[in-house]
Amino acid sequence: MAIALAAGLAGACSTPAPTSEPVSPAAPAPAAGAERGRLALWVLCEGSQRVLEHPEKIPALLDDAQALGASDLFVQVHRGGRAWFESSLADAAPYARMREAAGGADPLRQLVAAAHARGLRVHAWVNVLSLASNRTAPALAALGSGAVQVDRRGRSVLDYPQLELPAPERTLLRMGTPAVWLDPGAPGVAELAARTYAELVTRYPELDGLHLDYIRHPDVLPFSPGARFGVGLDFGYGAASRARFERETGLAAPFRDDLRNANAWDDWRRASVTATVRGVADAARAARPGLLVSAAVWAYPERSYLSLFQDWPGWLDDGLLDFAVPMVYTRDDRLLGYELRSYAGLDSRRIWSGLGAWLFASEPARAAAQLEAARSAGLGGAALFSWDAIADAPALRAALEAEARDGG
Repeated sequence: MAIALAAGLAGACSTPAPTSEPVSPAAPAPAAGAERGRLALWVLCEGSQRVLEHPEKIPALLDDAQALGASDLFVQVHRGGRAWFESSLADAAPYARMREAAGGADPLRQLVAAAHARGLRVHAWVNVLSLASNRTAPALAALGSGAVQVDRRGRSVLDYPQLELPAPERTLLRMGTPAVWLDPGAPGVAELAARTYAELVTRYPELDGLHLDYIRHPDVLPFSPGARFGVGLDFGYGAASRARFERETGLAAPFRDDLRNANAWDDWRRASVTATVRGVADAARAARPGLLVSAAVWAYPERSYLSLFQDWPGWLDDGLLDFAVPMVYTRDDRLLGYELRSYAGLDSRRIWSGLGAWLFASEPARAAAQLEAARSAGLGGAALFSWDAIADAPALRAALEAEARDGG
């Protein structure tokens, strides 16, 4: 999500200057009555609406969802190491506060039951490897500071000032999403994630899905194409991760300006992220058979694969995900069209395009046009970020509702 949105999603796509060009559709518009795919809304736990903390807003959420033609809700329940659900592994203080405010009721259960009564599916949206700015998260107490991401120069992100790169590098490089990031290659990180989300779906078996976010390495601008060129900045160089790589491969781990075995190192870091996805998916499905597992992912597969070690097309191929939601957040309509067309070579019916509706609060017709292009692209669905932004902008909501009526 955009850097300015502290409560947003992982992985904001760069947003080129606005263009008056019409959206370039990824495929010809479907024939009348053809399947246009599903539509999801992301619902923030710490956005403007805070629906779990204010369950009296649940009817408004569901009214909007139905008016927009939505079929699915991605409801955020785990962010910054804190839980808006009953948990013994995450910081459940938000859950305790919302239960107290609701007179002992569980607003998440209330939301799921009310959504099901209206034919909507609910997916628990969880931030996996980002702890936001929470330096006291239970995960750090359990795993130690060695589980936090370390950059190529040997610096932990815990030592970054305000979780941003120190000067003078800050003039050349920028953290796309400043946060305390866990290293999936560090011992215990993947296992703790799997246990946490298995606990979630066990305690809430009525959930339809588990929606993973921040399941990657940190992004840095400009992007580094992995370790092999020795340029830019990348992560995963903690002592425990390097030792594990050397033990498992018999190779010396690259560090600082050492480029030996860089390709093997990149492969290993990518495999560590995939192993985390596999562990979470396996544990969640074992605890709740039939559960849908999805992920919000970086929109550009090559950049995702090389720079963030997030091989989401491979996750689809291997069945780790039921569907992926690449976040195509851009004001450039031509770029949106190119990106939608690029998914044609993948398992397109298991791809839902994630759109940045918030970008068009003052230009609602453009948001509706992007949604129409995405829903005409032959993909499995689309998702709008976010319900909070739509609820805050009546004109935006009206334009998207009109698209649902006219296009549905």
